[in-house]
Amino acid sequence: MKFIFPQNYDLKNKLFGIIDYSTAFVNLLWYAIVFISLQFLFQDLTFKLFFFVTLCFPLFLFSFAGFNGENIVYVISYLIRFLLKPKLYLYKKM
Repeated sequence: MKFIFPQNYDLKNKLFGIIDYSTAFVNLLWYAIVFISLQFLFQDLTFKLFFFVTLCFPLFLFSFAGFNGENIVYVISYLIRFLLKPKLYLYKKM
């Protein structure tokens, strides 16, 4: 059986076929930073769990749902670039 892929088909390697490796790395890095900081800030397990879920769950959802298939690393770089140099992208139509 032969499979024919078009030339413009972009075959991306993904972890478990769902999430890009760069996105998984960013997620793990964020989770580690939050986990370590919560270990130093709170002693109670319920506070740790609440703040960990509150800080990590939105990134987890954006990683899976995504922005129309866009990589989360690119989205973060676009947001930072826009915050540093905001421009007006609405034009008046005559």
